[in-house]
Amino acid sequence: MRGFATFLLGALVGAGAAALLTPTTGPELRDRIRLILQKRGILPTARVDELVEIIASEVEKNK
Repeated sequence: MRGFATFLLGALVGAGAAALLTPTTGPELRDRIRLILQKRGILPTARVDELVEIIASEVEKNK
């Protein structure tokens, strides 16, 4: 479980950096995160949407 927590922290940091460095809207950001996670096979498709929402909401909250 600790490895997954580390992954989530890294994903949040990376998503935050991407959101701050690129001018994208919320839906565009969610689509980009979803595409990257699916291409790399990081999470099964059923869990990708849940993780994308968590990451995007954290990024939007911290803007």
